[in-house]
Amino acid sequence: MQHSFEPNNWANFVAQHGLEGRPVFALGFNLHWRKSLNRFITGSEISNVRSAHKIPSGAIALVWGQRPVELPGSDIALVRLEDGFLRSVGLGAEFAQPLSWVMDFNHLYFDATGPSRLEQLLQTHSFSDAQRKRAGELICNIVGAGLSKYNTASELWARPENERVILVPGQVETDASLAFGAPGIKTNIELLKTVRQQNPKAWVVYKPHPDVVSGARKQGEGEKKASQWCDEVITSVSIASVLDQVDEVHTLTSLTGFEALIRNKPVTCFGLPFYAGWGLTADMLACSRRTRTLSINELAHAALVQYPMYASLIGKGFITPEQALSELHHGRSQNAAVKSGFGKMARKVINLVKGVQ
Repeated sequence: MQHSFEPNNWANFVAQHGLEGRPVFALGFNLHWRKSLNRFITGSEISNVRSAHKIPSGAIALVWGQRPVELPGSDIALVRLEDGFLRSVGLGAEFAQPLSWVMDFNHLYFDATGPSRLEQLLQTHSFSDAQRKRAGELICNIVGAGLSKYNTASELWARPENERVILVPGQVETDASLAFGAPGIKTNIELLKTVRQQNPKAWVVYKPHPDVVSGARKQGEGEKKASQWCDEVITSVSIASVLDQVDEVHTLTSLTGFEALIRNKPVTCFGLPFYAGWGLTADMLACSRRTRTLSINELAHAALVQYPMYASLIGKGFITPEQALSELHHGRSQNAAVKSGFGKMARKVINLVKGVQ
């Protein structure tokens, strides 16, 4: 059955927030990512600048992530961009183009120091039965197809029998999600130690972040000793296939926690990711702004339907999350390894230049 859902788009975002007619300046985007800018920021002429002081009064300033920016005028609208939760076939660190982006203002979804647009949706939006139903169908399709954020890796893994299996997903320790969303534990090794100490009889599985495995990002502090605090370290296995087999996920702020929730897995949070604080997770920390109890379908509708924009990678303009799933599924079925070969080589060259080991 075909649904006639309208996709989110840049023009609607601008209109919704009273930003029509403003010139658009993109701050600090390199040539490779300007292609993505042009796919998502449609209908607006984009001026690319290296310095914030070149952004005039009354403009929209586009900035990647949660980087600090000092704007020259108070009437400049700062719009922060970040990858969505269904991103690509391949890693952004290896230059795979994104299928989804999110757009926010002072706080992106991973910044728990203040409310993001996503948090405000989760806290205040009145979800309809139709929205819950749509999200439920979307979840079924994501889980059924074994899709995730990056859709990489294909090695098989089998859980040990007769064990309580806990997955601890690794994160890139320099990422903003830990700086802004993990006020307590901040390192992978500290998280692993804590999980091991609290669950001495469980089978603890550690999965390093794919950007670390690929060599695009450095290992965390003491992460080389991860095997001392877990029963198994797995690397080149898809997160979807791992989540199908584990009993629980214990995490700081990883998106893996959200991907576990939509698969009905218990999740324990030691940080404050966007999906914590709504009655769906066991939370070691509290966020006083989040006072509502939500269903998984409500969480998923806000995170996968309302918050992101999806821009087709095959020239179809803005698309719905349902159409995005089709593109991801199709892209994964093609020879994605061959397509990502250039990105892997380019990343290796960049790492050599930067001295990243």
